[in-house]
Amino acid sequence: MKVFIACLGTETNTFSNLPTGWKTFEETMLFYGDATDNEPNTFSLPLHIWRKRSEERNYEVIESVAAFAQPGGKTLDSVYEDLRDKVLSDLRSAGEVDIVLLSLHGAMTAESYEDCEGDLISCIRQLVGDQTVIAAELDLHCSVTPRMVEKSNLFVTFKLYPHTDIGARAEEVFDLASGAALGAITPKMSVLDCHMINKFRTSNPEMADIVAYMRELENEEGILSVSFAHGFPWQDVPHTTAKVLVVSDDNEEKGNVVAAGLRDRIWKARDQLVQPTLSIDEALSLISENSGLTIMADVADNAGGGAPSDSTFVLARALERGDQKLLVAYFWDPVAVRIAVEAGEGQSILIRVGGKTGPSSGMPVDLQCTVESIKEDASQTFGDTKTPMGTAVWLRGNAGVDVVLTSKRTQVFHPDGMTCLGIDPSSYKGIVVKSSQHFYAGFEPIAEQIGYINAPGDIPPDFANIAFTKLSNPFWPKEPGPFWAPVD
Repeated sequence: MKVFIACLGTETNTFSNLPTGWKTFEETMLFYGDATDNEPNTFSLPLHIWRKRSEERNYEVIESVAAFAQPGGKTLDSVYEDLRDKVLSDLRSAGEVDIVLLSLHGAMTAESYEDCEGDLISCIRQLVGDQTVIAAELDLHCSVTPRMVEKSNLFVTFKLYPHTDIGARAEEVFDLASGAALGAITPKMSVLDCHMINKFRTSNPEMADIVAYMRELENEEGILSVSFAHGFPWQDVPHTTAKVLVVSDDNEEKGNVVAAGLRDRIWKARDQLVQPTLSIDEALSLISENSGLTIMADVADNAGGGAPSDSTFVLARALERGDQKLLVAYFWDPVAVRIAVEAGEGQSILIRVGGKTGPSSGMPVDLQCTVESIKEDASQTFGDTKTPMGTAVWLRGNAGVDVVLTSKRTQVFHPDGMTCLGIDPSSYKGIVVKSSQHFYAGFEPIAEQIGYINAPGDIPPDFANIAFTKLSNPFWPKEPGPFWAPVD
């Protein structure tokens, strides 16, 4: 058995003014056939698992490109085409293969390619023919397109948000693809549109129940896998809305029935799945009132959704209010990092922070502070992997508000990205994290309360009023629905 493995992806915010080019891939992840010789990260982890599982079975493994970019705006055509064509060249050189395993995101758009995954998979199918099994692991914030489904044998998405099950889903993809190649199963995909756009956090009790229900469905005879593709709200493409995806064993009729039941359950729970948000003042006041550590997420400035991670709206208001024992992190500000590094640890400086990439970032803030700590090659935990932060700097503000700067654009994942600088999170009344939900797994155990701020930014949580131009099908919450007749 010969297995071909590759990774190519990013999460594209088509409204972002940050182009995604070679530098972003190089800073995030870019390997040419040797990713599994290096430490795993979020999107190379499946390749490590697939190589290990293949070699345990004495399968031959051909490893190609492993490329992933921090989410941002559209990928340059030349960059996408070069990476795609390198994958295809490696596949041609491999000769006949039995299985193609792909670690993709599912929401990648280039300048001339709305559906990069569909394009890549179609090109692969044209090369390998109909007998080769093509399977992919997708981020749950993906756009499942008809082209992707038509040209593949099966997909599996992450079930959890935050994404703590990437490794488990990679194991599932391998088992199903191997079973299909050996003729033990015949995967058939059933996909139904939920006509919903939202952020479905699996820490929400109702959403956690839905995930548990999905796992129960996988125990039914003939059902191989059940996924809920949440969609990525800020990718303006025709198939942005959430989908349910059921993989059956040669029983598409049953797969359709199971998919319809799951879709109905998600639809009925829609109001309970909406995460309440607070204004900036409400969030800061709650922090000051609570006795323990309060974590507030500045969701509109999450680098993981393509935002710049340098907006100053919360920081500026906290300084105006005179809030104390507050930390705001992480600001992507390579210029400020350079200034702080030049000054050195222990130096008192006046530094201009944030507000650099555009109107959605707000105005720069001048901070009188002490350079408390500098950490080169800093990193933070994300699931079973480490994510680089570049050079990180802890600035202790004279006015009572501290900030953390990074030279690489990244969201907040875990407290160890702060503790590596010598920060004790428990010493603060509040920490404002530039993240939507991935921070939750690491910070929930140490927080008295967690909340979400509705501040200005590139990815505001106003899902009914996103300025779509290419999404034509109706969706909730813009329209009340329902958009189909429920099964019962």
